[in-house]
Amino acid sequence: MCTVCGCGDPKSPAQPHDHDHDHDHGHDHSHGHEYGHGHGRGQKLDYGKGIAGAHVPGLSQARIVQIERNILAENDRYAALNRQTFKERGILALNLVSSPGAGKTTLLVRSIADLTIRCSVAVVEGDQQTSLDADRIRAAGVPAIQVNTGKGCHLDAHMVHHAMETLALPDKGVLFIENVGNLVCPAAFDLGEATKVAILSVTEGEDKPLKYPDMFRAARLMILNKIDLLPHVPFDVARCLDYAKRVNPEIGIIQLSAVTGEGLAAWYDWIDANRTLARIVG
Repeated sequence: MCTVCGCGDPKSPAQPHDHDHDHDHGHDHSHGHEYGHGHGRGQKLDYGKGIAGAHVPGLSQARIVQIERNILAENDRYAALNRQTFKERGILALNLVSSPGAGKTTLLVRSIADLTIRCSVAVVEGDQQTSLDADRIRAAGVPAIQVNTGKGCHLDAHMVHHAMETLALPDKGVLFIENVGNLVCPAAFDLGEATKVAILSVTEGEDKPLKYPDMFRAARLMILNKIDLLPHVPFDVARCLDYAKRVNPEIGIIQLSAVTGEGLAAWYDWIDANRTLARIVG
């Protein structure tokens, strides 16, 4: 687990996060913005300040397990609320997960440019610090809100729920949740999304699905990104796909390049098919 959970320190038991609201809700939020104190343009949610380190001296295994259960139970409560909102409004919510540098934000910017002619799109951006990615998303023309986790290494359902109070949600559209770059902790936290989408780039090792099996088991789709670089890197595509299927035989796989556009049609078709399902369920 991690410092944002509170399980890494006996003085920080699993409790719901408290947030100070330094903004005025009396204005139009349709532009999508950040709130709370922080650096960068505007303001932002900041969950990681003041949280202690991740060591657990003096805690028994039973106590650690109980704290973890409390954390996940609280998270699941908010995830259920988020999921109900998505269902009622016919929103396809996708939790994009990857290690840092896999190309999540570049893929998002390219996808936004192509998808907004089909449907409404909004984005929740998760990072430990800065609003750089949310700025990029807003520059692409859609609402985005930055959630900064500080020392925390993943988003949780409460953070997303809190962000949704301000973000202009895309009825019958797509909400992308770009998680913090990390292939470990985000696997354990349901945000209320329809599914996790694991993004792996060819500049990483093809053994990532075996090294981080929980994430690839939790995902319904794996995107193999940056395939335009295959002539220049020692990456065995067949082995990578085999490893992914060993971990999760049901996982879908799309190979694409967010830069050249190769393979993006399959990605958009997958989104459209799942948008249709979200509207039927909603």
